[in-house]
Amino acid sequence: MSDKTMSAEEAVGRLRSGMTVGIGGWGSRRKPMALVRALLRTDVTDLTVVSYGGPDVGLLAAAGRIRKLVAAFATLDSIPLEPHFTAARQRGAFELEELDEAMFMWGLTAAAQRLPFLPVRAALGSDVMKVNPRLRTVTSPYDDGEEFVAVPALRLDAALVHLNRADIRGNAQYLGPDPYFDDLFCQAADTAYVSCEQIVDTADLLKDAAPQSLLIKRAFVTGVVETPGGAHFTSCTPDYDRDEPFQRAYAQSARDPEAWRAFTDRFLSGDEPAYQAAVTAFHEERT
Repeated sequence: MSDKTMSAEEAVGRLRSGMTVGIGGWGSRRKPMALVRALLRTDVTDLTVVSYGGPDVGLLAAAGRIRKLVAAFATLDSIPLEPHFTAARQRGAFELEELDEAMFMWGLTAAAQRLPFLPVRAALGSDVMKVNPRLRTVTSPYDDGEEFVAVPALRLDAALVHLNRADIRGNAQYLGPDPYFDDLFCQAADTAYVSCEQIVDTADLLKDAAPQSLLIKRAFVTGVVETPGGAHFTSCTPDYDRDEPFQRAYAQSARDPEAWRAFTDRFLSGDEPAYQAAVTAFHEERT
């Protein structure tokens, strides 16, 4: 059993332009933001991004890295619409494939099981079928003859997820209220990179935690990145909540190109330690 630890730069250094990349988390909750920030420091572009969208989508869209987005939504939770996603979508910066939340989950499940699609009832009778012309229906081969939507598999070249704890072999654990389908992202991908708040011994993963919190198995993980605060500014409970003042500053930076340029110069022009230091200074100024 090998040691899979690596830096964020080593993890995103394995990504290539044109890949399909799944990003775990949900809205503005437990997003692998340190990995996304590291990706922004590369020249990787022309990506198909698959995500329950949050600021991961917003940052990549604002930087012009997305060719196609597959998503059920793009939100900051306390701010209903992700503003950088909205601005990029309004100017036609990328192709959008819309699925509802359940269809998205079943698309990941189909990919995890290496099936071409799964039949579901979700979306029947809804406008999802109108706005997503790629969708097809299938008829049950049994006596019921029921019609289903054939949700296509969401196969990924790579997955990026963030959890609370992991060991060096790739077993990873969430300690908050929801797994957010991060296990499906890893299973649906050819390679998967797990960032975490803390790397611990394997035996310590079960200390003060239920066995079912061991969400991700090492067999589906390519690399493990220890990066405290790596989900900032999204939440990573119980380690920390969403940084609402910083999120508001991020959202306000979508107002015009000058505001976005000032935000990127201050917070995204350096490496991860520089980002964390800039965030600390931001809060010190507020107080």
